Parts: sequence; C-alpha cells; structure tokens
Amino acid sequence: MRAFKRTNVRGFTLVELMIVVAIIGVLAALAIYGVTRYLASAKTSEAKNAIGSISRGAQGAYEKEQAAAELLTAGAAGNIFSHDVCETSSYSIGPVPNGKKIAPDPATFSTPQAGNSTNVGWTCLRFSITDPTYYRYGYTAARVNTTLPAGEVKGGAAAPTKLTANIPMPAIGFLAFAEGDLNNDTKLSAFGSYGAVDTQNQVVTISTQLTVVDELE
Repeated sequence: MRAFKRTNVRGFTLVELMIVVAIIGVLAALAIYGVTRYLASAKTSEAKNAIGSISRGAQGAYEKEQAAAELLTAGAAGNIFSHDVCETSSYSIGPVPNGKKIAPDPATFSTPQAGNSTNVGWTCLRFSITDPTYYRYGYTAARVNTTLPAGEVKGGAAAPTKLTANIPMPAIGFLAFAEGDLNNDTKLSAFGSYGAVDTQNQVVTISTQLTVVDELE
C-alpha cells in the first residue's frame, strides 16, 4: 500500500491582505496627486507663454521711436522723437476664470477703446488672444510721459497685490501679469514679469524670472 505525503498549503492571513491593500491605496493616492499636479502645471504654461509675449511686445514698443503727428510751418522744428512704454491695458477678459476656460472677445484686442490704442494697451503691445484661456491677462505701466495724446485713454487693468507685495512696480516700467483659479477655490494664482526702463541709456530690462505666487491655485 502506497503512502501519500501530505503537502501543507499556506494562504495569506487577513493582516497580510490588509497591508497589501493599504500599500495599493497609498500608491494610488500618490499617483492621483502626481497626475493632478502635472495637469495643473501643464495649464500654467499658457500663462507663462502669454506673459513672455506681452513682455516682449512692451520691450519692442519702447525701442521704437515715437512722436506725435505734427503740421509744421516753414522753419519750425518738430518735437524730438522719444521712447516710452505702452500705457496700461484693459483686462483680456472680465472675470478671472474659475477652473475652466473663458473665450476672450476679439474686439478687446482689435477695436480702439479705453485700454487699446496706438500708445495704450493691446494695440500698442501688438498682442491678442483668440483661444479660450485659463487665465485673465493684463498689463500695467508707469510711463515717462504721463500725458497721452488726445483721444487715447488708459485701461483699467490693475497690478495684482500678490505680485507687487513681493516686487514693487518700477518707477518707470511695466508689469505683464496673469491671474487664475485653476482649482476653483476662489484663491487666485498670479504670475508676473517686470520691465524696468533705463531712461539714460534708453533700454528696457526684463526680469530674469517670472514672479509666481500660489502657482497651482
């Protein structure tokens, strides 16, 4: 008669299963958190690119020689050409987007109005947006010449205090900025690029890095 050897088959205990489930839960939570932060960071690239474009437009506007149109009589001398930054713009859209994109009105960038003319805002900066955005954009300036030509009116975009609390506005210069609320918690994020004017050498120096406050809010 043949004897059969019994094999002990050992399973997982309840404690072991609970530990495995807990580890999987922690890994899943970390993965979700990482993906959420990645998606939010990807959205901020919109603001960074737009601010860079606005800043370059402001720098280019200053480097152009400007002078008001004049009718001169024989022997009369005209005004000398001057350099100046664009005056403050209007906002790109009305409210700050609350976790979703808002489409700007094309007229904001193309129609002469307060905050959008030859020496003011978006037309002066040669900047426009056609696609919906996660952020509201603005540009505010301290000009060399505080008096604008007749018929031109500065816009109402105001520098976010979140930014100016860290770096004050230059005496002569500008701030290009974006405001957003990616997670719709009413706490705004703010991005800004400063430009300071050296009136003696007639050059504009743009900040080496963006000023960023509450980036993923």
